[in-house]
Amino acid sequence: MKFLFKWVLNGIIVTLMLAWYADVTYLTAFIAASLLTVVAFLIGDMVLLPSTNNAVATISDFLLAAVYLGVVRYFYDLNLSFGEIIIISALVAWAEWLYHRYILGQKLDVAG
Repeated sequence: MKFLFKWVLNGIIVTLMLAWYADVTYLTAFIAASLLTVVAFLIGDMVLLPSTNNAVATISDFLLAAVYLGVVRYFYDLNLSFGEIIIISALVAWAEWLYHRYILGQKLDVAG
């Protein structure tokens, strides 16, 4: 259930933003968003969040999204600027922070 919620949350953000910025089909954007969600769930939620805190997991989600979108941009020659990648990654990180804090019930611990 946690993965499904994360998939919907990230899927909405990444699909809509990729379709808007990169001018790709919604199906292409949805596939890219789904793959990002799987990777983010496995790395961020299953490895980092349990062993660190929300701040570390959120920063990692931002970096992961930015690198992933950069790689997707390169390999599929998407019309996606660095700034647009940062905007999408920041929105994903913000959604992840909320997801970790309110949905998963994690206490926000910025100091560690």
